[in-house]
Amino acid sequence: MAENIYFFVPNIIDYLRVVFAFISFYYMPFDPTKASICYLLSGFLDAFDGHLARMLNQCTKLGAMLDQLIDRITTMCLCAALCHLYPKYMLFFQFAMALDIFSHWMHVQSSVQKGSTSHKKIDLAANPILRYYYHSQVVLFTMCAANELFFCMLYLNYFSSGPILPVIGVGLWKFIWVICAPLSILKMIISGIQLVAACENYAMIDREEREKLSTTQKKLE
Repeated sequence: MAENIYFFVPNIIDYLRVVFAFISFYYMPFDPTKASICYLLSGFLDAFDGHLARMLNQCTKLGAMLDQLIDRITTMCLCAALCHLYPKYMLFFQFAMALDIFSHWMHVQSSVQKGSTSHKKIDLAANPILRYYYHSQVVLFTMCAANELFFCMLYLNYFSSGPILPVIGVGLWKFIWVICAPLSILKMIISGIQLVAACENYAMIDREEREKLSTTQKKLE
């Protein structure tokens, strides 16, 4: 009897992430507390699906694709809300969405073209920054968490700066987004590096294919 891939534990977690994300989107226009809790819970679950997949020997291509797309779509939908809340900074949020989707799509596809089973498995000969970024679980989790917190706290800060922190006299939501901002910008820079590396991977594949084609044509002449 064939295994039911759809009901692997990591994939079920991904389905729950989608449910919490859409609950968050529903509340975003009028209940920032519920929206933020559901959004962060959806992102928090992302820390477990990959670990459980490896632990339970349930790593699947479906799960890997779900993980990628859910990450991109949830962040994109939050940025779409931020475009409405902060229209003066719409171009920044549009740029963040475009860069995130473009770089990850190119990276995943170039990895597949090179025969990699996962976009997180970087060849030793590849870019050292990307290799360190994807191979260090601490760095990857910190960067992704800071990026999500940056956008989520910006959303919350529109409604309220949060509980005032003693001594510094700044709202908690504002304090968190200011702290996370440099890491979020750094993640965008890494996405840019990822995009360049992915384009170079494609160019390398094209050059190899063109050289093979040229060699074959010379042999036929």
